[in-house]
Amino acid sequence: MNNLKKMRTIVFLKNKEVYTFKGTFLSKFIRFVPLLILSIVLILSSCKSLNKTQKGAGIGTVAGGAAGAVIGRASGNTALGAIIGAAVGGATGAVIGHKMDKQAKEIENSVPGAKVERVGEGIIVEFASKILFGFDESNLSTDAKTNLSKLVTVLNNYPDTDIEIQGHTDSKGSDAYNQKLSQQRALQVSDYLIANGIKNTRIIIKGFGEKAPKYSNETEEGRANNRRVEFLISANEKMKSDAKVETN
Repeated sequence: MNNLKKMRTIVFLKNKEVYTFKGTFLSKFIRFVPLLILSIVLILSSCKSLNKTQKGAGIGTVAGGAAGAVIGRASGNTALGAIIGAAVGGATGAVIGHKMDKQAKEIENSVPGAKVERVGEGIIVEFASKILFGFDESNLSTDAKTNLSKLVTVLNNYPDTDIEIQGHTDSKGSDAYNQKLSQQRALQVSDYLIANGIKNTRIIIKGFGEKAPKYSNETEEGRANNRRVEFLISANEKMKSDAKVETN
């Protein structure tokens, strides 16, 4: 560790992304990560009997952007990391969580082709690419538009949320090709949502290519599951502000 402190700049290379840390910050960061992860593990293990809303309040209190980044990279689950990183926590987080419970339930009931997961103060909606796209294609199929239209209806009922659309691929093909395909698919989905009434200011799109697998790329089933588009639904500033007022 002393050697690390003396070095002016440390560069980490992971998944072809470069991260640069100054020596002093690096030493603090290395000490911080185990404590951060331990805190979250303790909260999760002590909250098994709580619902998603109550867990969201607890997780948000210790999480925040740093925790979200750590968890997302450690697990390979970029959606989970982003949702936890956006958490507010406390009583305000509990109010937001209650609203997200309602929205998640509506999505589950309205969009049978989607996998819906409540995480902390947000919602992850996952579509396998075969539901939205033909093999190796980025144009939305007719069935895809039907499913997305159902999702749009629910999203429009909750205008005080932000939506991050993530495109992912499996590990077959070149990095560059997969990166471009994931971005094109995320963009196609975003364009469809905007064309059907979702404000573009609510949407962020990201393509991860093959860099963030949630499933094993060693099997055909795993690769098929990794070819996916995910929606990360989180509270915008208005919802956070309103929730804070509600708790006072």
